Amino acid sequence: MSEDTSRNRLGRGLAALIGDIDRPVPSQTPAPTPDRTVPVEFISPNPRNPRRTFADAELEDLASSLKQHGIVQPVVVRPSKSAPGRYEIIAGERRWRAAQRAGLPTIPVIVRDVDDRMALELAIVENVQRADLNPVEEALGYQQLVDEHDYAQADLAQIIGKSRSHVANTLRLLKLPQNIRDMLVDGSLSAGHARTLVTAENPTALAQKIIKDGLSVRQAEALAQKGTEKPPAAAKPAEEEKDADTRALEQLLSDVTGLKVSVNHRDKGGDVRIAYKTLEQLDDLCRRLQR
Repeated sequence: MSEDTSRNRLGRGLAALIGDIDRPVPSQTPAPTPDRTVPVEFISPNPRNPRRTFADAELEDLASSLKQHGIVQPVVVRPSKSAPGRYEIIAGERRWRAAQRAGLPTIPVIVRDVDDRMALELAIVENVQRADLNPVEEALGYQQLVDEHDYAQADLAQIIGKSRSHVANTLRLLKLPQNIRDMLVDGSLSAGHARTLVTAENPTALAQKIIKDGLSVRQAEALAQKGTEKPPAAAKPAEEEKDADTRALEQLLSDVTGLKVSVNHRDKGGDVRIAYKTLEQLDDLCRRLQR
């Protein structure tokens, strides 16, 4: 199977591998059947797991539940490369940590023999689907796939079931200084607010104002834009009136895309400009161009 074909099937392939094993199971639905039961000490966390933050209070609550009901959802693991008989977690590290706190000697596992790339993909998909990652962890996970496995943003979007613009905007968060990333991790700033800071002249000052005044994302965008506005350029001579053919072409392209289109001719070449107001409009345009 070619790499392109393999990637085109990743979304469904990952779902087939990981199934619904790390989602809450309705009471009327039987839990996935584990492959085996393994001593807790024979399992190690995945050092490449994109999730780095585990709230202590959540772990305590889960540990209390496990003491009463045990682990309903098996932990997904793969055989350890360096230690025969041991396993490395792919999905379910939170349950494994809680099981240790609860004093459980063994836990049920589902074993998947996958390589590093697939293990990372599964970990990212599982955490994104459950919304367990903070925005910075999510961005770092995407960047890890890009750096280590040469993924394009379109490939990542297909894997995680998000739009390409979501992937692009998430990766942009890594351009922010560390102190603002810390605000994202602790929840002081939302991802929407943080995206407005990427191009701001003084992102730290604006971030502090957002938190202090409880600004909305739109208010933050307006302030960020005001800070980056340049003095108006000298007035340019009025453009020559466009001919009827050019205006007709602009109208045709506007009707097809549903967006305002401007066609500008020059002595050598020219340009076509398509204006959009929202990311949803941009996503729709990208899908049309891809088709």
